[in-house]
Amino acid sequence: MAKLYFYYAAMNAGKSTTLLQSAYNYEECGMKVLLFTPLLDNRAGVGQISSRLGLTREAIAFDKDHDLLTHIQSEHATEKISCVLFDEAQFLTAAQVLQLTLVCDRIGIPVLCYGIRTDFQGEPFEGSKYLLCWADELVEIKTICHSGKKATMNARLDADGNRVWEGEQVQIGTNYTSLSRKEFQLERVSPVNYKPGQPANK
Repeated sequence: MAKLYFYYAAMNAGKSTTLLQSAYNYEECGMKVLLFTPLLDNRAGVGQISSRLGLTREAIAFDKDHDLLTHIQSEHATEKISCVLFDEAQFLTAAQVLQLTLVCDRIGIPVLCYGIRTDFQGEPFEGSKYLLCWADELVEIKTICHSGKKATMNARLDADGNRVWEGEQVQIGTNYTSLSRKEFQLERVSPVNYKPGQPANK
């Protein structure tokens, strides 16, 4: 049975490198893969997946209105697709994650999604939320905070390297650093209205 996988990690954990390695492994066995990347992430150019190691690969750029099920069905009808891979999968919509479950369940193609779970305030991205709910397999790609603990959070930095505490959820090209939850100071940055020592909802 084909499965939907969500490989998640904090920033700079090597998610894109792992994705490109997975694609290479399929192709080395003579299998065709489809690679997708969000249109809004154009840091390496539109439709480009780029890893920290300098590897770059062309991919299909998708936006929030892209019907992924229809696209993949069409490609599969022309030539058998053995695997579909998504970079920056946190930018998928709920409907698109549902479409990917159907790619697995109706067409029988495994789907590998790579992304982060939460934004710079510890809030879940839409795509990540539904992948965490609906994926068959959840795989954590680990990375380390400067404290030496496992990093699970993504802190946004300004051009001078100072911490950014407020702003829009999506800001492509901004600098980020991976932190443990303790170093991240979740109680300070989270929009959840709670301060230690104060009654809730005050």
